[in-house]
Amino acid sequence: MSSRVRLCARGDVEPGQMLRVDIAGVPPLAAFNIDGEIHCTSNLCTHQFAILTDGFFEDDVVECPLHGGCFNVRTGAALEFPCKTPLRTYPVTAVGEDLYVDIE
Repeated sequence: MSSRVRLCARGDVEPGQMLRVDIAGVPPLAAFNIDGEIHCTSNLCTHQFAILTDGFFEDDVVECPLHGGCFNVRTGAALEFPCKTPLRTYPVTAVGEDLYVDIE
C-alpha cells in the first residue's frame, strides 16, 4: 500500500537546483528541478549509499560525491561506473504550489 506525502513547495527548488528532502518514516529523497519540471529520486547512491544531494547536478544528471557515479534523475538509470543499479524514482504530483510523491 502506498501513501502520498508532501515533498516540498514548487518554489523550494529553483531551476537547475536539487533539494534534500527528509520526511520522518520515509527513505531519504532528492528533488530536482529541470527547467521547471520537478523530479524525485532516492537520495542514496546505489553503490555505497552516499547522499546524492551532496554531489553535483547538471542538466538531468546527478553525480555522486563519493566515487563519481552518475544517474539520470528523470529515469533513475545508472550512467557512470561504479554505479550499476538504477535509482528509485517517484512520480511527482502537483496540488496547487505543493508537490507530493507516493511512497510504498
